[in-house]
Amino acid sequence: MQTVDIVDWHRSEDFAPLILVMGGQEKHRLIRSLREVAETLVAAWPTDNGKEYIAAVRTCLDAIQGNIPAKAARTALLRAAEEARLPVIAVVH
Repeated sequence: MQTVDIVDWHRSEDFAPLILVMGGQEKHRLIRSLREVAETLVAAWPTDNGKEYIAAVRTCLDAIQGNIPAKAARTALLRAAEEARLPVIAVVH
């Protein structure tokens, strides 16, 4: 049986923060970690279809399982945001 090292998805190391400009009550959503990427895609995304959205969900799952770096999930989230026409604000820290 193969064991999988699941990453600590609450950490924000090596993850450049960003803010998504969302519609509705939550105008701005700060994303600082892999966990926040997952929460945003599952609970706050404006649509549940789209090629880049589906790719972002898969990439996020791969990153949570430790198969790829968290930065890859961030990049996939940015592509999905572009697809959904959600403005993105880079956060300087």
